[in-house]
Amino acid sequence: MSMEIEKSKELFSRAVQVIPGGVNSPVRAFSPVGGQPRFITKAKGEYLWDEDGNKYIDYIGSWGPMILGHNDRRVLAAVHEQIDQGMSYGACADIEVKMAELITEMVPAVEMVRMVNSGTEAVMSAIRVARGYTGRNKIIKFAGCYHGHADALLVSAGSGLMTAGVPGSAGVPEGAVRDTLTASYNDLVSVERLFSENPDEIACVIVEPVAANMGVVEPKPGFLEGLRDLCTSNGAVLIFDEVITGFRLKADGAIGYYGVKPDLVTYGKIIGGGMPVGAYGGKRAIMEMAAPVGRVYQAGTLSGNPVAMRAGYEQLMILRRNPTIYEELNKMGEFFRKGMRQILESAGLPYKVNGVGSLSCLYFTDQEVTDYASAQTSDTEKFADYFRFMIDKGNYLGPSQFEAIFLSDAHTMKDLNQTLFDMCEYFGV
Repeated sequence: MSMEIEKSKELFSRAVQVIPGGVNSPVRAFSPVGGQPRFITKAKGEYLWDEDGNKYIDYIGSWGPMILGHNDRRVLAAVHEQIDQGMSYGACADIEVKMAELITEMVPAVEMVRMVNSGTEAVMSAIRVARGYTGRNKIIKFAGCYHGHADALLVSAGSGLMTAGVPGSAGVPEGAVRDTLTASYNDLVSVERLFSENPDEIACVIVEPVAANMGVVEPKPGFLEGLRDLCTSNGAVLIFDEVITGFRLKADGAIGYYGVKPDLVTYGKIIGGGMPVGAYGGKRAIMEMAAPVGRVYQAGTLSGNPVAMRAGYEQLMILRRNPTIYEELNKMGEFFRKGMRQILESAGLPYKVNGVGSLSCLYFTDQEVTDYASAQTSDTEKFADYFRFMIDKGNYLGPSQFEAIFLSDAHTMKDLNQTLFDMCEYFGV
C-alpha cells in the first residue's frame, strides 16, 4: 500500500509552474524513477519527515554532508550563536582563519586553502589555478566522474547527467570542452595514452578518488598511485575531487584512506555542516597563484560566510575529537553491504553491491562495476521499481541508480535492519 503524499503532489503541481521541472536541482527529480518528489518539512538525526507527515530513514544525508545526522545539537548551538552575531559580513572574520587552520591541520597535504560557495566553484577554481600554475590548457577527467556543472567538465559526467542518459549539456559551446580529455576510470593505460598524445599540454588530472557519482566505484589497487606518478613525470597537477569523500572516509579523507597525496583537493558541503560551501586547497606554491597574491583571478563576495564556517568548524572539530566515529561508520557500512549481499544471494539474484566506508550502492546488473561502462549495464527500470517500493516503506534513497547510499553517525543498527527487512520483502526472501 502506497504512502499518502497528497500535500507533496499539490506542492509539486505548483512547483512545475514556477521552477524548471519543479526542482532546484535535477538530482531531486523523480523522473528517472517515476512518481512524485517528496517535499520535506523537517529533518532530525537519521530521519526526514515530508509535508504529509510520513517519516523516512534518510540515506542521502543532504547528498553526503550530514555525517553527524541532521540538526546535531552541537552544530546547531554554534550556528545559533553565530546568527546572533551576524549572518553575513562580506568582510574578513576570525572564523575563516580558524577554519583554514583546522583543515590544514587535519589534512597535511593541504598547505593553504580558499573557501568558495559550492563544490562546483571549488573544482572550477582548482582547475583554473592548475592551468595558471602550469601554463597549460588541457585537462584530463574520467568518464562517469561528476565535478559540478562548469562548462568544461560536462563531458561524460556522472550523477544526474548519467541518470538522464545525457552525454553533455545544451548551452555548452564546443570551444568550452575542446581542451577536456576523457579517460576511463581505473584504467591507467587510457591516461598514459592521453599524456603521450598531448606532450607538455596537460595542466591537470582531476579524479574522484572514489567515483561516487556513478554509484560507488573504488579505485583498483595502484590506480591512484599510478595517477600520482604520471602527473609527477609529466609536470601536471593531480587534483582529488573530495566533495563526497572528504572528511567522510577518514578525518583526512581519501588522501589518508588511500595514502596518496594530490597537489590540490576540492571539498564541498561537509565543511559547512551541510550549509552551502566549498573549498579548494593544496600545495602553497600552487595556491599562491590565486589573486590577490598571484595572477589567477578567483573571487566570491560571500565566500567564507560566517554561519557556514561556524557550522563546518564545529562539525569538523567533533570529527577530529572523535575518531571512533569513522570506525563505527565503516563497521555499519560493512554490515549493511554484507546484509544486502546475503539477501541477493538468498534470492538467487546476480546484482552487485559496491562500497567503501559509509558509502554503498546496489547495482541492478550481473557485471562487476569498476568504471563508467560497467555501471551503465545496470537495469534502471528495475532500480526504479525497487526505489518506489523502498520509499513507500520509509527508506529515502537517492532517486537514481547512480547515487550513493550515505550513512551517518545518527543511524543505528535498528535502522539498517529495518531497511534490510524491507529489502527482503521486495526480493521475496
